[in-house]
Amino acid sequence: MPPAATPVPTPDREGARGGPRRARDPLLLAPAGAGLLTAAVFVLATALARSHPLGPYTRNVVDLGQQYLPYHAYWRAFLLGDTHGDAFLNWNSGFGAGFLGDIGTYLSSPFSLLVVLFPADRPELALYAITALKTAAAGAAMAALLIRLRPAGRTGPWPLAALLGAAYALSGWTFNHGASVPMWLDGLIAFPLLCLVAEWARAGRRPVLGPLVVAVSWTANFYTAYMATLGAALFLAVRLLTDDTTGARRRLAALLRAARTVALGIGLAAPLVLVVFSATKYADPTPETVFAPAGWAELFGRLLPATANVATPALFIGTPALLLALTLPFQRALAPRVRAGWTALLVLVTLSLQWGPTHLLWHAGASPNGNPYRQTFVLCGLLLVAAWLAAAPAAPRPAALLGATALLGALALAARDSTDIDAWTYPAAGAALLLAAGAALLALRAALLALRAARPAAPRLLAVAGAVLLLTAQAGETAVSGMRIERQQRADVAWAPRIGPWQRAVGDEVARADGWPAYRTDPGPLPGGNEPLLLGGEGADAYSSLTTENTSRTLDSLGFGHYAKGRHPETLDNPVTDAIFSIGARIRSEATEPVRQDAAPRGTATTARTPVPPLVTVRPARDATVDPAESAFRNQELLLGSAVYTLPPVRRTGTTLTARCPAGTEVWFWAPEYRGTAALADAAPAAFDGRPPATRAAMRALGPVPADGAVRVELAAARKPVLPRRPVGCLDRDRLAAAVARLTATGATRVTTTGHGIAAELPPGSTGVAVVAVPRATGWRCAAGDAAPVSARSHRGLIAVPLDGRATRVSCSFRPPGARLGAAAGATALLALLATALLARRRARRPADGSHEGRQEFTDRPHEARSGGRDADYAPRRTGA
Repeated sequence: MPPAATPVPTPDREGARGGPRRARDPLLLAPAGAGLLTAAVFVLATALARSHPLGPYTRNVVDLGQQYLPYHAYWRAFLLGDTHGDAFLNWNSGFGAGFLGDIGTYLSSPFSLLVVLFPADRPELALYAITALKTAAAGAAMAALLIRLRPAGRTGPWPLAALLGAAYALSGWTFNHGASVPMWLDGLIAFPLLCLVAEWARAGRRPVLGPLVVAVSWTANFYTAYMATLGAALFLAVRLLTDDTTGARRRLAALLRAARTVALGIGLAAPLVLVVFSATKYADPTPETVFAPAGWAELFGRLLPATANVATPALFIGTPALLLALTLPFQRALAPRVRAGWTALLVLVTLSLQWGPTHLLWHAGASPNGNPYRQTFVLCGLLLVAAWLAAAPAAPRPAALLGATALLGALALAARDSTDIDAWTYPAAGAALLLAAGAALLALRAALLALRAARPAAPRLLAVAGAVLLLTAQAGETAVSGMRIERQQRADVAWAPRIGPWQRAVGDEVARADGWPAYRTDPGPLPGGNEPLLLGGEGADAYSSLTTENTSRTLDSLGFGHYAKGRHPETLDNPVTDAIFSIGARIRSEATEPVRQDAAPRGTATTARTPVPPLVTVRPARDATVDPAESAFRNQELLLGSAVYTLPPVRRTGTTLTARCPAGTEVWFWAPEYRGTAALADAAPAAFDGRPPATRAAMRALGPVPADGAVRVELAAARKPVLPRRPVGCLDRDRLAAAVARLTATGATRVTTTGHGIAAELPPGSTGVAVVAVPRATGWRCAAGDAAPVSARSHRGLIAVPLDGRATRVSCSFRPPGARLGAAAGATALLALLATALLARRRARRPADGSHEGRQEFTDRPHEARSGGRDADYAPRRTGA
């Protein structure tokens, strides 16, 4: 007996609400089911890996602990008004750094606002919850897309849409990359949403909602949104090319609507996006990377579970889901053009991962440092769309399943030599395949019983049992894969400990010592990084993709160390640089027990206070350049304005350096490329970790010069050390105290700061330049007295304001480059969107005579299929009488 026809909603009260409740349920159940399933499996994988907050082990691997955790902790304080800076400027990091670009890079996702719901001392829990919610949202978004790509007059099996949506959200890319770089998860959400926007453009619907979705996607994370937009464009192209009911004119119209939608959406996001683009222009450049494609064995291996590697594409979507995707070429319920089009798309996108020019296209023209396969989530999404298209019309026939199994076996065989294969890979894939085969057999048996029309309950029970087996296969394999990836990351990559008593002790000391803006308080180094964001204070430590080149080069020239190829300057415990940057309170702490992965660290903290000049000092107008290759000791003296070091000739004999300095001075060793230890006789060795270009070793104190003035430094390194011409400097504390006293006497008598500005009152008659202890960055504008603000000048890398002897006040303020142009572009896009909304509303009020087909955003009339009742993606079914 044929199924009853689905009633067509009419524009009455029921139609205005979207049709009968029964017809709407799958559109709601699929996303809800996918979100819940995704969250459950994600949490299960965390528990199996025994990771915090569901176990004792830290999740803070690589940038998760060094960037995203501190940024979210600072974001909470910022949203609650507990920071010195504002949206334009962050006074805590890098001695003052632009913040709006960092917001657009790390924090502009709507999910990031949820940090305010968690206690200040639980930032890890907040970030984990945000990560889980983003992942669940990605699964729901994909399920919402899939359930709408349905045969005409039917919604398709919503449980399958939910399962495949969860498979997308819990791909290998998510566990291997997205979970530790949570900002990329916004791109994971964006891809299915942008594909929905493409569907609206194809049908001529949602002219206002579409640009808003694009705008939110690009605002949340423009980097992965760019990749998602490329993927959605490919999705739209295949949908148009495989639809034989749409002529060339309608295809062109759909493309134009899609282009308009994307342009408006990006325009609305421009106030943030253009600031980020501008900031990247001034950011410290990373070394150029030449793309080297992964071996094919590695690429095929990443389709399998429990594989992890940042240098290969993480393509795992679950063996059952992959098996369904591989049935696409053999699914005869699909029209031949659909099978050919989608198969060609998947092959071409896979090849694009491996070819240099398309690699650059995916990454906006710049090969990234680190993971070269950041766009992999798009291919995972396309694979799952293919799985849905193959399975939505009906369960694949045995022949299609056999063909897909043969392809899967060939891929697994080709991957056998991959170095990414884990001991769990083949057993997990085999178990999932067996369970999926059992599900297929039960589905086939249910179909046969349904045809016989005997015992009506039996087919339903078999179908439910098959669905349970398929769910167990997909979810179980995914949870195991997530567990193994987390464990491999903890073992193979850099990690930071959990937040614990040690960090809290430092945070308490910072709060007690804080005296901003009279002086800075540096929280000192702890495992992880970005301590001023996490714990408060105003130090040099800053880890951002947008750290300016001037900041990095200026601090390098003064003996500071860095990580991340220059984009992560670290603090320097040196009294001369403390005087230069007005660090009047420095927190020194140490662990009281070994730092472990499976425990929160404990430690003690104390505050050391030192007299320092104010943040704004007055210097003679002299040469204002700085040479990073010159002696860091000499650069410190030039910026301080006084000679405080003795720079002796150094004689090198094997691994021993000898020199002579005044007795009682302090020996400092500077060797930015040196990796090893250095020590004076009978003194504890100091460790250096120079690994150019990624890591630069900071200057370190070795101890006092003995009474005879002989300095003997013993080096211990695995390789022959590379040393600068002047690696040793002997600091005279009395000279330094005199220099500080002079700068204090002639410096600002009062300093005030606002969210993105600083002002200082100067002694009358001050001449030369007023030097602000903030790295000069594009966007700073300064004025002396009542003069009009102009672009700030530089004095050896710091902000400088020329003085003529008449001005007794200087002021500077920061506006991020690109902010004005972005605001103008956003306002223009908003006006265009309002015009679009008014035009669409006027058209919606005209009589519905067919000339307005497809415009449904402002009318209750439901959108009707244009294919004359037959879905263009599916071949006609032959049924018996």
